[in-house]
This record gives sequence, C-alpha cells and structure tokens, in this order.
Amino acid sequence: QVQLVESGGGLVQAGGSLRLSCAASGRTFSSYAMGWFRQGPGKLREFVAGVSYNGAATSYADSVKGRFTISRANAKNTVYLQMNSLKPEDTAVYSCAAAVSLVAAQRNPQYWGQGTQVTVSS
Repeated sequence: QVQLVESGGGLVQAGGSLRLSCAASGRTFSSYAMGWFRQGPGKLREFVAGVSYNGAATSYADSVKGRFTISRANAKNTVYLQMNSLKPEDTAVYSCAAAVSLVAAQRNPQYWGQGTQVTVSS
C-alpha cells in the first residue's frame, strides 16, 4: 500500500513557474514508477509526466515537453514536478500516482493522491 500526498499548487501568472511535490508513505516507494496526471475543467484526466523507479527514465506528454521536468528523491520518498513557462491551459488539478512500471505509470497506476489545484492566469 502506498499513500500519496501532493503539495505546491497555487495561483500563478502565465509564464511563471511552480514546483509540485508528492510525498509517499511506505518503505517501498523506491520500487514504484511514479507519474503526474492532470484534469482541467470540463476535460478528461490526462497523463503529464512519468519517471521510472530509479529516476533513470522519464516520459512526458507532448504538451509539456521542454517546460515540465519530473524528478524523484527516493531517500525522501518524494517525486517532484517542476513546471516552467506555465500557460492558462495548464490550469488543472494535478495528481501523482504510483505504478509497477513506467508504462503502467502512464496508463493505469495503482495508487493515487488526492490532487492539488494549479491555476494559471493570463
């Protein structure tokens, strides 16, 4: 069982930056791939970024490539999402998720956090 708690969301102007954090409970965090997803108003939830269990491999949605960076600190049981050059269309609830592999982290994670709101004003 993995419990996930996100933080770091907020209101930012277009062009600004935010860093989201996701703290995980449990001693098996380092064995899970992790992902970030988002769900904007009136939209379906979509994959944003993923990282393998050891941080060696990452994956990004085309819409955030070059602007967002996912990373993890296994010693701190935490995964991060650095978001730069934010756009109003990035406004969404961002959730982290844990999965058995990077592929699974993009498609069907096992564990989910509650989410944190990110609002980008124009």
